[in-house]
Amino acid sequence: QVQLVESGGGLVQAGGSLRLSCAASGRSFSSYAMGWFRQAPGKEREFVAAITYSGSSTHYADSIKGRFSMSRDNAKNTVNLQVDNLKPEDTAVYYCAASTYSRISYSASDYNYWGQGTQVTVSS
Repeated sequence: QVQLVESGGGLVQAGGSLRLSCAASGRSFSSYAMGWFRQAPGKEREFVAAITYSGSSTHYADSIKGRFSMSRDNAKNTVNLQVDNLKPEDTAVYYCAASTYSRISYSASDYNYWGQGTQVTVSS
């Protein structure tokens, strides 16, 4: 079992930056692949980024590639998402998720544990 708590969201102007964090508690955090998803009002939850259990590989959605960067620190049981050059269309609730699959997945259904989300609002 893993409990996930996100933080770092907020209101920012277009072009600004935020650093989202996800703190994990529970056992075997370093064995989980981790992902970030987001959900805007009236839209489906969508994949943003994912990282392997070791941190050796990351994958990003095309819509945010080059602007967002995901990392993890297994010693501290945390994952981070650095979000730069934010756009109004990035406005959403951002969720951290953990997957017991050994491979990275872009599908929310492959993630077993979810945080409560952190709101990111980008003004134009």
